Amino acid sequence: MLDNLRGMAVFASVVGHGSFSGSARELGITTSAVSQQIRSLENELGVVLLHRSTRKLSLTEAGESFYEAARDMVSAAEQGRIKVNQLRDELAGSLRIATTPELGVHHILPALSTWMAAHNDLSITFLADNHYVDLIDERIDIAIRMSPSIDDLTLSNHPLSDVRQVLVASPQYLRHHKKIESPKDLNEHQLICIDIMKDASQLDFVQTETGKKTRLKMSSRIHTNNVFMALTLAKEGHGVVRMMEMDAKNDLANGNLVEVLTGYQLPSFVLYAVTLNREQQPAKVSRCLEVLKKYFHAG
Repeated sequence: MLDNLRGMAVFASVVGHGSFSGSARELGITTSAVSQQIRSLENELGVVLLHRSTRKLSLTEAGESFYEAARDMVSAAEQGRIKVNQLRDELAGSLRIATTPELGVHHILPALSTWMAAHNDLSITFLADNHYVDLIDERIDIAIRMSPSIDDLTLSNHPLSDVRQVLVASPQYLRHHKKIESPKDLNEHQLICIDIMKDASQLDFVQTETGKKTRLKMSSRIHTNNVFMALTLAKEGHGVVRMMEMDAKNDLANGNLVEVLTGYQLPSFVLYAVTLNREQQPAKVSRCLEVLKKYFHAG
């Protein structure tokens, strides 16, 4: 089948140029190679397509009929190539982005909103979930993750931002409970546990000035798998909560939450955009990555 299609393309080129030599120049092959393609096609079809003479070429009746099909095939292939190039080089088609609900609402949508509005030919799907998403199975173009994809050669990691973890509580909670001046004071407090975090109730502190490390496991009677829920519980005074600073940024700025143990640091993370590993990314993916990097760098 592929040989036939190749032969049809050569045949259409020969007829279009009116000569084997003109077709050879267009296709970048030898005249004898063009002649061989036509002979093979005629043998396969069992008919003569071209009358050959030393002065010119002319189509047989079968050749005239077959030329229409060959020309339409070449035209369809060219249109297909143009569409593929548009999807590769233009901001068109579909773009599928996987993120968490919290990152999506607080950062990814604000980062991309203006860019999305400027490109009406782009159809965008957001998958907001806290579970790991397989980029190939779900046809994901960009996944936003707090950890890189390790030892997976099919994926590329694009760092977006360093992200601090913070321990926060509401002013109301801090007024009515024992002061938190060192990590050991947390033994008298309840942690609102976000179960999507690894070792959710275990806290590892490093004292900023001395570098002294402290590990402790907090008591927790309230659990959730959602950062929005944890934020609300903390603001209503139900305990302290460990979360990414970017998720608590607005509430810290307006005073709804207060960072505790500011002289200590929890482990930081890197926020990544993960894509399929390609030599050349489609323009829609490359441009989206540029917008995300600019947003997080500015932040």
